[in-house]
Amino acid sequence: MENKRIDPTQIKGWGIDADPKNDPTYPMRDRMNVGEDPDSKHRPDHLQPVETEVLRSIERPNVSAVFGTPAPPRGLSGLIRRAAFHYSENRYRHWLPLIVADRVNVVEGIVGDLAHGKVPNIWAEKGYDVEWKHNRTAFITKMSIIGAVTAGVVVWLASDGKKKKRNKRDYLSRF
Repeated sequence: MENKRIDPTQIKGWGIDADPKNDPTYPMRDRMNVGEDPDSKHRPDHLQPVETEVLRSIERPNVSAVFGTPAPPRGLSGLIRRAAFHYSENRYRHWLPLIVADRVNVVEGIVGDLAHGKVPNIWAEKGYDVEWKHNRTAFITKMSIIGAVTAGVVVWLASDGKKKKRNKRDYLSRF
């Protein structure tokens, strides 16, 4: 089998975006003056007010002009997040603590729910019913691994940690 050269002009729809007059972004470009260099030295006159603590990268001297308004960092996960933002965004010391803080935040949320008398429905929140319905083999595998690891940890924690040495006399004294 050999590769045959394909004439692209014979392909239906080929080159549909080649004509700059047919580019749907041109009206927007004209309207927004994108052809000119944007002036990055001036910030907008009306900035979004900072009403909660907003964690920002050390690469940025100010909070960006527009930002999301998340819940302010609090608890242990907030401490981890604040520590992570002391490092540059190109470092693992920035991103790995943020991943850990997300996991800690999940545990804090569950503990908070229990403290307020609400039992979280973790089964439904993790979508296990849908996974059981549409991806049963992977679900069974995942639950088996979680069960085996949990059982191993329980056995490990229940053991006294000391290996008992048995000698022949102890074995023979049982009879």
